[in-house]
Amino acid sequence: MRLAAGTHARLGATWDGRGTNFALFSANAEKVELCLFDSQGRREIERIELPERTEDVWHGYLNDVSPGQLYGYRVYGPYEPERGHRFNANKLLLDPYAKRLAGRLVWSDAHFAYRAGSPREDLSFDRRDNARGMPKAVVIDETFNWGRREMRPQIPWEDTIIYEAHVKGLTNKRDDVPPNLRGTYGGLSSPAMIKHLKRLGVTTIELLPIHAFIDDRMLVEKKLVNYWGYNTISFFAPEQRYAQDNPLDAFRTTVARLHDAGIEVMLDVVYNHTAEGNHLGPTLCYRGIDNASYYWLQPDNPRFYDDFTGCGSSVNLTHPRVLQMVMDSLRYWVEVCHVDGFRFDLATTLAREKHGFDRRSGFLTAIRQDPVLAGVKLVAEPWDVGLGGYQVGAFPSQWSEWNDRYRSAMRRYWSGEGSLIGEVSSRMTGSSDIFNHDGRTQRASVNHVTVHDGFTLADLFAYNSKHNEANGEDNRDGSNDNHSNNFGHEGPTDDAVINALRRQSRKNQLACLFLAQGLPLLLAGDEVGNSQHGNNNAYCQDNEVGWIDWSGMGREGDDLIDFIAHMTELRRRFGQIRARRWLDGRRSDGSFGVLWLTPSAEEMTQTDWTFPDGRFLAYVLAPVEQEQAPIFIVLNAAPEEIGFKLPKLAETRTWQQVLDTTQAQQKPVDFASGADLKAPPRSVLAYAGLS
Repeated sequence: MRLAAGTHARLGATWDGRGTNFALFSANAEKVELCLFDSQGRREIERIELPERTEDVWHGYLNDVSPGQLYGYRVYGPYEPERGHRFNANKLLLDPYAKRLAGRLVWSDAHFAYRAGSPREDLSFDRRDNARGMPKAVVIDETFNWGRREMRPQIPWEDTIIYEAHVKGLTNKRDDVPPNLRGTYGGLSSPAMIKHLKRLGVTTIELLPIHAFIDDRMLVEKKLVNYWGYNTISFFAPEQRYAQDNPLDAFRTTVARLHDAGIEVMLDVVYNHTAEGNHLGPTLCYRGIDNASYYWLQPDNPRFYDDFTGCGSSVNLTHPRVLQMVMDSLRYWVEVCHVDGFRFDLATTLAREKHGFDRRSGFLTAIRQDPVLAGVKLVAEPWDVGLGGYQVGAFPSQWSEWNDRYRSAMRRYWSGEGSLIGEVSSRMTGSSDIFNHDGRTQRASVNHVTVHDGFTLADLFAYNSKHNEANGEDNRDGSNDNHSNNFGHEGPTDDAVINALRRQSRKNQLACLFLAQGLPLLLAGDEVGNSQHGNNNAYCQDNEVGWIDWSGMGREGDDLIDFIAHMTELRRRFGQIRARRWLDGRRSDGSFGVLWLTPSAEEMTQTDWTFPDGRFLAYVLAPVEQEQAPIFIVLNAAPEEIGFKLPKLAETRTWQQVLDTTQAQQKPVDFASGADLKAPPRSVLAYAGLS
């Protein structure tokens, strides 16, 4: 027989070397048809009703289907939005477990399950076939030759330095990357980019979403695209626009080459919502397969979605099959693609139960017990827009979290705001007020000043206001809370004094980022003064605005590559910056973890911490091991120089200056303990204690 029952055990299309098993979950469907297409995806050549249903999985086995076959599904059931059901078999649907997509979405009203423009809105029903404009899932052969050399770097948490980058934007304007590789997966692992990453000293590249995504209709009509990719339609398929041919193999080849260079690969993953949007969105996959299972619906009116994400809907991980899909996806990227970790967008949504965020939610519990995920890095964006959504510090000890408290404090401090030294002291030492509980350590805090969302580092000190007009929303989108400082002129200027202040401020932020306990995250392009011309929400700018401008390389003042390399080397040299135990002050035996000092090198009192408009902070971090050196760090955000005294410590006769952000070149200079020095205006200094 050509068609057999097959198995429900493995969801998706699974080729076993002879034929292909198809399995699709839907708890509320009445019938499921598998649709096979020609090699171009233009003509539907056959419809086959899946013959079996086991534990709400519809399945069948075809002995003549092999890799390369294009397919989709039509799912039959009630169209009753008031009850949460939105089945419409006129719509071709993607397999949620598709490992590869062919073709692109061509927008039309046919992609909506209701009649667009009807006064009844989504309560109406549309009978048009949308298959012609739909991408198709592709049966694949997952085998891949990793080679004997490929070894996962397994960088310890405390040694991790993250570099956040967009696949296309990173290399699209990079002249030393071969033209055919620019803007692709292959460009990430080109010799020039690997050399660049190693020179910076970063250990881990974190990629903006590469799960297959679609361009919103609203953007396409404005001749824009969803550049960042936070609009996922398939959680297993790599986005095809970053590959010339087979995206899965192209991505895996890149991972292998980065691993050979000792560089980890993390993925920014968006499991909190899908590209189907709100109740007036298209029916492309999950909504048409089983809307009531996949999404959070309002309990008293299931026509509408509980929107914790601000994107129209929220994926419901309290449903065991939806949770299974997310866990299967994570394991797939680890086992099949060898990725080293994940950053979870709006992670609070994933950990919601019916009563709200729950540290013991099904999702967090499943993650905790999973042996495949035990060895990878897990980073939460610990908030969403729902009630009780802000959960910084609340994730389990296995996780690290984006620490927006660090970003806010350090932006305010270096933009000129006073009376912040208490908070800055906490942010520079791992934010113990947030993370010191449940066995967590400093690595729980992912420190960052700039990320994809918001101003670049250059723009942070060039613009006081956002300039997002190019996004087509009359500058309404993007945050107004930037804590930036243009130093008296909005945008580019020829004023040498202003430009010097801006460059100095960039170095100060970078110095603090790498001197702070916790994990530093560097935004790609900040090392060369990349600007988005004041756009702080370039999600739709697949152009000169969104791509990194590398012209700053080699340009005095803008090229901070060597400076960052020096800072990453300081992190490696001083183990106390990468500490795994929380700091304490002066102990009974006279030893200490950290000493907070006044400019006169006396230990600070409560009065010193509340000094009016204080902007000077100095402290010594004791070495972790006895033979190592202490480090003395001085932050001066004041617009004037401040005199200070080098501390006198037992066994420390000399302090060697290892950092002065006002100097173009970092050259070591020795000073005697107790020497009187001056901290230049708006500067960061660091000294190594020598016996």
